[in-house]
Amino acid sequence: MLHPVVWTALPQPLVEFWTERHLCTLSTLDRDGAPHAVAVGAVLDRELECAWVITDGGSQKAANLRRDGRLAVSQVDGARWSTIIGTAEVLSDAASVERACAQYAARYRTPRPNPNRVALRISVTRFLGSSQVLPRG
Repeated sequence: MLHPVVWTALPQPLVEFWTERHLCTLSTLDRDGAPHAVAVGAVLDRELECAWVITDGGSQKAANLRRDGRLAVSQVDGARWSTIIGTAEVLSDAASVERACAQYAARYRTPRPNPNRVALRISVTRFLGSSQVLPRG
């Protein structure tokens, strides 16, 4: 049984790992059910209890998520790894895109202008990870 994510009780090593600068892999489902995996920047937003990815509104990942919101976002650094399992909404409203861009800039860099940008707001169902970021016990 999956327990809901308790954002106020995330282990500190997990929070730190998702704050360090690491590129991620976003996996979505193509129309035929095949996996579609691409490199992205992803950020946790503990205040709004979600994760964000920014992308072009015409991208394949956005199209896939409009049709089927299920996804996984993974990052790896040596033996440390973590994966977010969840669902995403593709949002184009100015407030969501601005929030996602600000969160992205804090972890990576200020994104270049893109008038077609959308924000992928990820509702996190579960965190997976190595014992270095998700201590067992």
